[in-house]
Parts: sequence; structure tokens; C-alpha cells
Amino acid sequence: MSFHTLNLGPAILKAIQEAGYTEPTPIQAAAIPQILAGDDLIGIAQTGTGKTAAFVLPILAMLSSSQPAAGRRGPRVLVLAPTRELVAQIEENVRAYARHLPLRMATIYGGVGERPQIEALRSAVDLVIACPGRLLDLMQRKFGLWDDLRFLVLDEADRMLDMGFIPSIRQIVKRIPQKRQTLLFSASLSQEIELLTREFLRSPKTVQIGRRANPAETVTQFVYEVPQHLKPALLTHLLAEPAFDTVLVFARTKHGADRIARRLEQDGIRTATIHSNRSQGQRLRALKDFKAGAVRVLVATDIAARGIDVDGISHVVNYDFPMHSEDYVHRIGRTGRAHAVGDAISFITPEDHSPLRSLERFIGRGIVRKKAEGFDYSAAGQPRSNAGPRGPQRQRPDGSSGRPQQQQRKSPGEWRPPGDGVKPGGGSRRSNPAGQRSGSWKPRRQ
Repeated sequence: MSFHTLNLGPAILKAIQEAGYTEPTPIQAAAIPQILAGDDLIGIAQTGTGKTAAFVLPILAMLSSSQPAAGRRGPRVLVLAPTRELVAQIEENVRAYARHLPLRMATIYGGVGERPQIEALRSAVDLVIACPGRLLDLMQRKFGLWDDLRFLVLDEADRMLDMGFIPSIRQIVKRIPQKRQTLLFSASLSQEIELLTREFLRSPKTVQIGRRANPAETVTQFVYEVPQHLKPALLTHLLAEPAFDTVLVFARTKHGADRIARRLEQDGIRTATIHSNRSQGQRLRALKDFKAGAVRVLVATDIAARGIDVDGISHVVNYDFPMHSEDYVHRIGRTGRAHAVGDAISFITPEDHSPLRSLERFIGRGIVRKKAEGFDYSAAGQPRSNAGPRGPQRQRPDGSSGRPQQQQRKSPGEWRPPGDGVKPGGGSRRSNPAGQRSGSWKPRRQ
């Protein structure tokens, strides 16, 4: 099958050809006719199989074949995505395929100033791509008119559920017309989301390519069993191989990602990081440098990595093994995209054996265990200095250290030496046995 058989229109076909594509992927071939027919749709396919174009192309075709209503003041298309990076990826796809169409578009997400986004909503754009949190905030403040909306797309629906966006999506859906075409796409679809489709979609058609939540067949998967303290050395050892030319490394936390990046930079490996503590400008710069080859390694967390769509990623490395099998599928889907081949490597410590077994049951097959040639698995970890940041302690003539000895606790009202559990200013640490700080507790972002 070729794109010419899908009735997309000459302007879009020209853009597809200029982008270097000749035939649709299976998810595109199956979904595009259903969307053009006006059906609500649930699309399930592995990451990296072209789901974005599967909804962008038919929507652009329908927008180009119909004239907007006279006096229209609001967008005709709303695409919701869980992360800023995914919003940017979808925007890039739309711009590529709509390059010969008079289309106006806006992106809405947090982490940047809202004034340009408000002005875009007031300027009657055709298509809005947004993260639910910022969009709902603007909607609640009465920015934007939504009476002309014809299409709603929920992309990466499973991740939006994991990130707690469903209540916000419910509020957004209440503010848009009920008469619309709704499309939901995901690499995996849980029973919880299948229940939610009854709220958002009407008699949807379902297109499923491959086994549900199965990694792409073009990705070769390996497991390296390694002690925790040898992970940094093993990563550096593997990166010495020329085949590891464009590598995406996953860490469980943002602080862990920073530690990995610092270690690699110390070893002379150009590295960038992407996580929620980085500003939007820093995240976009890291992606740009990674795509351009200015950095060889990109270290990311799960949430920030949604939307990383870089051609030619040779290896994905799970430095920290994911706790959830769905995250594993999404991680390794960053390589082996669009029929290309790639390798997925996971570092496994003894604590990871249980989630590894769960993953193998989830994907329906075992993963090959492998050892790195020439790597010393018996090496000790990097020794830590006991001197602390101020250097070694001086010894007194009697052999004792320079620090004062802990004195016996006095009765109430008597003088106490510093460091006996009382904060300067009178507040006692012992009054807070849980070690909590004052003020409200805030969860850490990934």
C-alpha cells in the first residue's frame, strides 16, 4: 500500500514525499481510513511505529478539504499529550506534514511564560497541542473559545493515566463540544483506560497492531547482571565500543541522572540530561544537541523522556531498571523506530530480579543474559574518603581527634554544648522524631 491510496490530498502527499516516506506503517494504514470515515478510534501499537502521523495526516486532510466556519474564533483541533517533549514532537510532525497548508498552530505547556500562549488562543489558531495541566488552567480563566472544536486527540493515554492527568482531562472535555471526533492512541492500554474510553469516545473502532504492550521486533534486548557499585564502570566500559554512537540512558531519578552525566563527562564522554529540574530551554537544547550529534549520550528520566523522537538511536540503556513493565516498553521504544534496528540493554542488580521476572511474563518471553567482554566484575567499588569535605582531622598529643567529645546530656535548664540535639535558637530536633522539616510536605518530581 502507498500513501496515494489513502486520499490525503496532493499538498499532504507532497509533504510526505519531501519527508522521505513512501508507504504507511501498519498503524497508519489501518487507522487513517477509519479516521477519514469520521469514526472515533482507539489505536494501540508499539512505540516507534508511527502513531503520531496516524492521526496527524487524516486530520490535516480533513481540515484542508473543508472551509472553516465564517467568523470562527477558536481552534478546530485539540491534541493532549502528557509531557512538553511530546508536545514538541507532535508540533514538529504537524509542521512537516502541513508545510504546504495554510495552518496556524499553538503549543501550550508549563515551564514557560503563559502570555504568548494566551495570545495564540486569542488569535483563532486551527490546531492546539497541549499538556492538560496548563491548558486547564487557561480554560478556567476563560482564555480561548472552543465552540468550533471538531477533533480531540488523546496521545500516550497510558502515561496520562500514570501521571494523574485524567481528572484534568475530564474537566477539559466538559468545556469542549460533545459533537466531535475523538481519537485515543497509546503503546499500551490498561483496563482502567479502556473504561475511561467509554467517557470520552462514542462507539469507537479499535485498531491494534501486534501484541498489546509488546516491544517492537526491531529492538534486540539484553540483560547485564552487575553489582550496584559497578554500574558506572560498566556503562563507561560499554561506551568505549564504537557501536554505541547515539545512546539514551534511563535513570530512575533526576538526581541519579545528574550523577550519571557528571561521571560520563569526567570520563570524556559528551553528555546531556533531560528531567523535570531542567528548564524548558535546557531540555530543548539537550534534545537539539543529541539530535545533531553534539552530545553522544542523553540521560533521562521516564517522565521527561516521553516525546524523545530521535532517528538513529543505537542503544537504550536502562541504567536503573524500571519498576513498571509499561515503562520498559516505552523506554526501549526510543530505539528501533520506523523499522530501524536498535539494542536495549538493562543493568540488573539482585534487587531487580523480581521486576525482571514480571517484565518477562508481561512481554511473553525471556530476555537474553549477557556479560561484557573484558570487564572486571570482581572489582571493588570506588573508595570513599573518610576525611570529609574539610580534609583529615588533626590528632592531639593524647591521640584523640580534634573534634570535641560528645558530652553527657544535661538536665533541663542547664547549658548544653553544640551538637547535642538542640538547634541553634532553641528548637529541639528530638521534638520531631520523624526527622521531618517544618512546613508542608511536597512530593518530589521525577
